[in-house]
Amino acid sequence: MLTAGERAPEFSLPDQDGRDTSLSGLLSRGPLILYFYPADFTPGCTKEACAIRDFHPAILAAGLNVAGVSPQSTESHDRFRTKYDLPFPLLADANKTVIKMYDVNGPLGFGVPRATFLIDQSRVIREAIQADFHIAEHQAFVQKCVALSAGGRH
Repeated sequence: MLTAGERAPEFSLPDQDGRDTSLSGLLSRGPLILYFYPADFTPGCTKEACAIRDFHPAILAAGLNVAGVSPQSTESHDRFRTKYDLPFPLLADANKTVIKMYDVNGPLGFGVPRATFLIDQSRVIREAIQADFHIAEHQAFVQKCVALSAGGRH
């Protein structure tokens, strides 16, 4: 997994609507919380996405943006986003190209570990966490990112 201080690789992936979305485009609106998750509609991933949804106003108020990445299709992401009223983009990485770039591919290429990055506008990773089955650690990480950004320390 990439770590704090490393440069975040540029990428472009389709979002839930099939629109190409690049890292630079996401960062044009401010620092980014980029999270990788195993699959749409699974209990843990649903809990994580809904927690980020519920905290989304604070994320925006701190000047941050958020986007999720998983290997499901744009159609799956669209259904998942609609069902749970998620206000942030979900990016489809069916070939795991970006997942591999960020070194969050599962053992032997199976699955995707749960990983979250805070990336500043110069594409430097400021914070990172991987905690596969511990959703609460990701929630705490997002809250920490908001607190850091709200304090003016991107």
